[in-house]
Amino acid sequence: MADQRLYQKVANNILALIASGQYPPGTRLPGERELATQFGVSRVVVREAEIALEALGRVDIRVGSGVYVLEKTNTPTGALPTVSAFELTQTRLLFESECAALAATMITDAQLAELEETLNLMSVADGNSSDGEEADRNFHLLITKATRNEANMFFMENLWRMRTEIEAVKKVYSAVCVVDSGHRAEEHMEIFKNLKNRDAEGARNAMRTHFTRLLSALLDASEQQAIEEARRKISSEREQFLKSALHR
Repeated sequence: MADQRLYQKVANNILALIASGQYPPGTRLPGERELATQFGVSRVVVREAEIALEALGRVDIRVGSGVYVLEKTNTPTGALPTVSAFELTQTRLLFESECAALAATMITDAQLAELEETLNLMSVADGNSSDGEEADRNFHLLITKATRNEANMFFMENLWRMRTEIEAVKKVYSAVCVVDSGHRAEEHMEIFKNLKNRDAEGARNAMRTHFTRLLSALLDASEQQAIEEARRKISSEREQFLKSALHR
């Protein structure tokens, strides 16, 4: 539980309330402000939890109306594939660039305001902090949500699961994010500007630029980790050899 992100804890709490029958299918959840007070978190965290629940098919977020509980489906969450950080980022470049282009033609003013709020959070977060990661996640999910396509949302949620739950991927991304927060904030701002201008081609290119540079940074980080691992192995073998030589 301690390793879970804050929004995940809130999402689980909401699921527990739904399972208890307090909010049966078809009913409207309390507003963000009320839930934020109930769980002792910010409204941004509540919003992230609701986005996650929507991706899982448990709620329906209706702009200007509220969040409504859906019937539970029996679709299981599949096991994640074995992929590298480079492979995942290649897929994200292809998929999210097209999502950005589509979102530019459909995004609402309310969704733009939410995106701007995540950018503000990202600008004050430190490197690889949980706040920065949550803001990054929320930014990309909000863009996908603006496409108004549930298949896109499902796919995006699972891409982010690979990003945060596959240890090898998480390790490489973490190494990059520590020194990459400045580039990340600037690139996200460029994506936002094109979405705000409803410029589909500009949004597509800005997202491609973001992931192309990230691919280069991930390759550099992977190479550095491989070098460090080789050094540790050589150092360990040298130490074992010296101990063996002393006991002859």
